[in-house]
Amino acid sequence: MSGDSGKTCLAAGLLLWLRDRALEVRAFKKGPDYIDAAWLAWASGERARNLDSYLMGFDGCRAAFVRGASRDGLNIVEGNRGLYDGADPDGTHSTAELAIALQAPVVLVVNASKVTRTAAAAILGCQTLDPRVRIGGVILNQVSGSRHEQVIRQAIAAICRVPVLGALPRARRDLLLPARHLGLLPPCEHRRLDEVRANLLDLVRQGLDLAGLQELAASAPALDIGRPEPAATADAHGLRIGVLQDSAFSFYYPENLEVLERSGASIVPLSPLTAPALPEDLDALYIGGGFPETHGAALSSNREFLAALSSAARDGLPVYAECGGLMLLGRAIRWQGARHPMAAVFPFEVEVLPSPQGHGYVDLLVDRPNPFYAPGLRIRGHEFHYSRIIPEGVPPPDACAVLRGTGCGNRRDGLLYENVWASYTHIHALGTPQWAPGLIDAARRRAAARRSPP
Repeated sequence: MSGDSGKTCLAAGLLLWLRDRALEVRAFKKGPDYIDAAWLAWASGERARNLDSYLMGFDGCRAAFVRGASRDGLNIVEGNRGLYDGADPDGTHSTAELAIALQAPVVLVVNASKVTRTAAAAILGCQTLDPRVRIGGVILNQVSGSRHEQVIRQAIAAICRVPVLGALPRARRDLLLPARHLGLLPPCEHRRLDEVRANLLDLVRQGLDLAGLQELAASAPALDIGRPEPAATADAHGLRIGVLQDSAFSFYYPENLEVLERSGASIVPLSPLTAPALPEDLDALYIGGGFPETHGAALSSNREFLAALSSAARDGLPVYAECGGLMLLGRAIRWQGARHPMAAVFPFEVEVLPSPQGHGYVDLLVDRPNPFYAPGLRIRGHEFHYSRIIPEGVPPPDACAVLRGTGCGNRRDGLLYENVWASYTHIHALGTPQWAPGLIDAARRRAAARRSPP
């Protein structure tokens, strides 16, 4: 029913429990979120996919759901924020609207701390606000004891007439999914995943009505629009595209990598924490977001890799960098009183602050020539960064006007150097279909130039 009500813990625990019972599960996250989706992927044992109607439209969400869903198992879509919260007062891109588009029943997760009958009032409001939304059950979270649970159950039964499908006791969050800036600590950085797994299973086994949840899921009507695979967007056969993937850089939508692979590209995973250099035969490099600030000392100590990255950028290697990738390409990252030198492709430093510097959806207008997008293109993306660029001297050239959002500052985004693009905006390949062809075309030009005699 709201943000921070425990939806991710509940969804992850339920996925683990279902897997323990040898049931096939798939997980989805509503909205532009990398960390919650990473936990859902860990719990489900499969790639978790994002469904964002603002970025990819409702038809795109339906198609992505059908492609990724299990036909014989159970599919769980974790909502975001409150049920009716969206990008505007009408909740146009809310979890409720996604549930309508998927014809999916909704299970409300209610934070029961310090309320009894008021919880029923809030549930009733959700039931009556939009009759198209089918609220099939309620799960109470943070229940203080048996008497507290019983009073709320009786109020819901009398006022809402919707089944309570579980009641979970109060639990310390640090024993489940610990938080830090940007949200939760990602699973790739958690060192005690076995403990997390045991704690989540203990929690959900105490109070979930698994049979009731399975029955509700089985009642969803078929959403059969076929299983269309997106067409390959360009011929990338023979091209090698590096991707920085480790605990410092983990923010990638599965579809972004899949569309490159489907086009024929060979994906070359690299870790800037351990790799001694970039392979000489790369045709392009993709650097997603993540937490370079928490790995600042380790990244900075790998001077050979940073020097190789800087040299490759000067030599014209196409590099597409988002958020954390932008931070890696600056001169240094400043965080918590420390300064960590980086690749110095761009002539600025980045500082990480205690509060978000950009958060939400982004609309860009490409208005200057660049290696990846045609001028005139409108791009929808999202940003969530605690860092900002420290202005220094003449700013680097850029490619985009920011029509909505923050970007790199001064209402601009998409910083440029040779064949490098660096922005605070994350894109989803299904919402920006021009991204993959642009990266592939740049890689093709690079490959042709390498084969040409000097």
